[in-house]
Amino acid sequence: MNESSHSSPLFTKVRIQFPLMIKAVMVDLDGTLLDTACDLAAAANMMLQELGKTELPVETIQSYIGKGIQRLVKRTLTDSLSDEPDIELFTKAMSIYERNYTKTLDMNSRPYPGAVKGLNALQAEGFQLACITNKAEIFTLPLLRATNLLSYFDIVLSGDSLPKKKPDPMPLLHACKYFGIAPYEMLLIGDSFNDTEAAQAAGCHIFCVPYGYNEGRHVNELNCDAIVESIYEASRLIQKSS
Repeated sequence: MNESSHSSPLFTKVRIQFPLMIKAVMVDLDGTLLDTACDLAAAANMMLQELGKTELPVETIQSYIGKGIQRLVKRTLTDSLSDEPDIELFTKAMSIYERNYTKTLDMNSRPYPGAVKGLNALQAEGFQLACITNKAEIFTLPLLRATNLLSYFDIVLSGDSLPKKKPDPMPLLHACKYFGIAPYEMLLIGDSFNDTEAAQAAGCHIFCVPYGYNEGRHVNELNCDAIVESIYEASRLIQKSS
């Protein structure tokens, strides 16, 4: 295929030929499909307030997003990426966080520019679609419904759908098996180290968006096939294989 007739990615780490020939696309949720930081942060600060602790800036809490709500709560409690809170405090905080996040879940969360247009383009081209997230199913499905995105996906795998979650390749390989395709026929669109590690371990292609939640790290640090402006931009770099 000739690259000249297709849009070029913002950045590629490996010289690959576009369009990529694939059969299905997986999309990460938080930081890729939906901008959820404000609602996640609101619940976190409500939790801190209830615990008598100092609230944190949204930007700080955003840098703690990426490995599921349990890790987010731990990081918010300790104001650290790696410190562990007291176990009793953590148990109490989790209950408070989940109660509050149920309230804030879809107050401000919205699709990123080009996300819905991209899903429509992928669907029109006949790609099978999966949503792969580390968010718990109790929040994932209501959020996708509230933002009118659930119907786009043939399968949704949340952080507690399987024994392991990203960066483990299990959810990606499960989706490949579900679609009856080989990993090299699958593309993951994500925003973080979790996504690139999972894709590489599974043997899938991986595109990354530059606007997401990568635990405070720059997207250029990620080892991906391409950095794309949006999900729509990603749709222009792939073609449905037979």
